[in-house]
Amino acid sequence: MTNRIVERVKKDNERGARQQLIEELFYDFHRNRYQVYWMNFVRGVYFGFGTLLGSTVVVAIIIWLLSQFTNLFPSVGNVVQQLIDAIQHSK
Repeated sequence: MTNRIVERVKKDNERGARQQLIEELFYDFHRNRYQVYWMNFVRGVYFGFGTLLGSTVVVAIIIWLLSQFTNLFPSVGNVVQQLIDAIQHSK
């Protein structure tokens, strides 16, 4: 029973020391909240732009791959042709 208590106290102390170290590192890099908010805002803008750009590239590649199979699978070919026509007529 005493061994369990000693181990639990050690784990709690280690966890507390780790948390304090992380907080100190955070406050060393970011002195005020404005910097933290600004950094998170910029990070969000870049994350959103990267997501938009990446999804556009992936969708374009998928449509291109499907258009390569239009002769092999006529049902898929009709759907892909409708997509291509819709994209071209939206310009």
